[in-house]
Amino acid sequence: MRVCVYAASSAKVAPEFHAAARALGESLAAGGCSIVYGGSSQGLMGSLADGALSKGGEVVGILPRFMADLEWGHPGLTHLELVEDMRERKHKLLTGSDAVVALPGGCGTLEELFEAITLKRLGIYFNPIILLNVRNFYAPLQGFMQQVIEERFMNPEHAAMWQLVDAVDQVLPTIRATPKWREDAREYAVVR
Repeated sequence: MRVCVYAASSAKVAPEFHAAARALGESLAAGGCSIVYGGSSQGLMGSLADGALSKGGEVVGILPRFMADLEWGHPGLTHLELVEDMRERKHKLLTGSDAVVALPGGCGTLEELFEAITLKRLGIYFNPIILLNVRNFYAPLQGFMQQVIEERFMNPEHAAMWQLVDAVDQVLPTIRATPKWREDAREYAVVR
């Protein structure tokens, strides 16, 4: 199984976020999953990669060239692919992934997450999307998305496009328990 993980590059966040990222990397590697992520050695991205590599896991990084020029790439990855820009990076992260896991993060992580959710709504991406709710980070987003549905910007069915979990040990079981998204997603992509 190939799992795409979205994660922050900030090293200044609380230690619990780093611990969760490292534990997620360890857990996915121990579960036989390959990880594809943004390729950085910084912040939660670095903690994720270090955790997976410590358990012998396969870790593939997708890094824009300008970030490589700034020496942000992780030196110990199984494979580091350089791409031209952020758009290509996002496409390569999601393409071929069997699931998405979003660790806490800033605008880049959220933008990637929302693209995955949008593609799922449009029937382009069909696999599980898991939000790892470390320190209750995604609870406000969950509430906001419920409001989006209540205000009829999305259909009630769309609330099932992602799952919120509170602990790393829930990630793999939730991925495995989540069925593929409905093939008829486009039938209700538009709010009626």
